[in-house]
Amino acid sequence: MKIGRTLPPAAAPLCGADLWHGVSGILSPERALRALEKEIRRHFAASDVFLVSSGTAALTLALMALKSLSPKTEVVIPAYTCFSVPAAILKAGLRPVLCDISPTTFDFDHALVEQTLNANTLCVIAHHLFGVPSDVDRLRTLCQGRGIFMVEDAAQAMGVEYKGRRLGTTGDVGIFSLGRGKNITCGSGGILLTNSAPIAEAAARLYGRLETPRGTEVLNDFIKAVLMTIFIRPRLYWIPAALPFLRLGDTIFPREIPLKRMSGMKAGLLRGWRSRLTRSNQVRSETATYFSQRLPLRLAHGPAHPYLRLPVLVATPKERERLYSLSQQCGLGLSVAYPTPINEIAEIRAAFHDGRFPSARRVAESLLTIPTHHWLSEKDKRAIAELCRDISAA
Repeated sequence: MKIGRTLPPAAAPLCGADLWHGVSGILSPERALRALEKEIRRHFAASDVFLVSSGTAALTLALMALKSLSPKTEVVIPAYTCFSVPAAILKAGLRPVLCDISPTTFDFDHALVEQTLNANTLCVIAHHLFGVPSDVDRLRTLCQGRGIFMVEDAAQAMGVEYKGRRLGTTGDVGIFSLGRGKNITCGSGGILLTNSAPIAEAAARLYGRLETPRGTEVLNDFIKAVLMTIFIRPRLYWIPAALPFLRLGDTIFPREIPLKRMSGMKAGLLRGWRSRLTRSNQVRSETATYFSQRLPLRLAHGPAHPYLRLPVLVATPKERERLYSLSQQCGLGLSVAYPTPINEIAEIRAAFHDGRFPSARRVAESLLTIPTHHWLSEKDKRAIAELCRDISAA
């Protein structure tokens, strides 16, 4: 680990003005929450919006709502995705069913999806990993013909458009995450949105039972937001990155998923979120274009796209480890993303004892991501391009 300037692998900005708005949200929580909910509904043309404590909580709430509408119990997901996805499925009392992926798009291998569907399939979760759009049109057609819900996991793609439509709005229900490494952040938070009246009614019943964060929790979250605002900066990020108990950069399967409402403080932190989101995604698009012009990359969705992190499938695991190690030494923020396919997560692998997902395993072994956030300076970009100039893309 480098001592000195170190880039976080993923980051979204918070500034002093945002913290002040967070204080305003503490003083007038209902006003802050109502304003944010109204803005989200209008911006995404959603009839119903629910603000919760995390993106994982939003996904769990969505799945619990669907479960209350159907006796079906299986949820089809990509075999390589965020570990929080199967955790949310299990928290909702449902069963994850895996489908292998395309190693070039990180989407489902669509030649295999139909084989995973059966009379007990409740829903299919379309994920937009690293901001790369899934083929939602194809999935929606497949689901509609079978009475299966489509859930859109846009946790890593807030504000991204696909064929003129905003991701998160094309399924029966969609979710966003507002974690510290997402497109915009309030420390942690989640959004569920839908235009389906039955799903909205089911979600509203569940949402009505959720706790509002207590004062001590709100204060603790505010302190975390202040510390994040300070230490996410590259000149200081090496300090928390060097503390092993924080486990920054580690992918952890969440054993517990707190289901709570979003606090007014977090809603306050998000004041002005639309302009921040636009700028964040613009910077990510420009950064992706920069690297695509200088490196031999095969990008999943073209160069001028707002990738949350720029995913590169390296030719061999050994090459991936070499580049990652050099990046760590230089503080350049390259990351290996999720270390295993879903079926190899230690806590849940017994549920997938007979599954083989070769493309998911290949991606887990060979994927490297390049940061795209606003903290990259021109010098950082040149250093990353120099480090990766001879990269052997698969």
